[in-house]
Amino acid sequence: MTKQVIFTENAPAAVGAYSQGIIANGFVFTAGQIPLIPGTSNLREGGIAAQTRQVMNNITGVLEAAGSGMDNVVKTTVFLADINDFAEFNAVYSEFFPQDPPARTTVQAGGLPIGALIEIEAVALLG
Repeated sequence: MTKQVIFTENAPAAVGAYSQGIIANGFVFTAGQIPLIPGTSNLREGGIAAQTRQVMNNITGVLEAAGSGMDNVVKTTVFLADINDFAEFNAVYSEFFPQDPPARTTVQAGGLPIGALIEIEAVALLG
């Protein structure tokens, strides 16, 4: 069993002891993505909808760099700073999974890095 580290400029660079993504045993595991704009240290402004869209675009970038895509996502874990943002988050999230959405867990987190409103990690099939 081997693992392959994923790196792409289409998602924020890792700022700690983690990789943007890992390929292992036919799956792609993404690191939790917050709404950082790739190539910067800036959070996407505009509230939960704009931040959700940025996070989903960051996940797309990691998955595509691994040779996968959003159609192959089987599970996501969503961390919201405020569960009251659920409906607005869900509206944007649903655009990325128009059919057969993955299994999902959504929780309110006690706090997210650098004041982000949302963080999402994903597991996808490779290929």
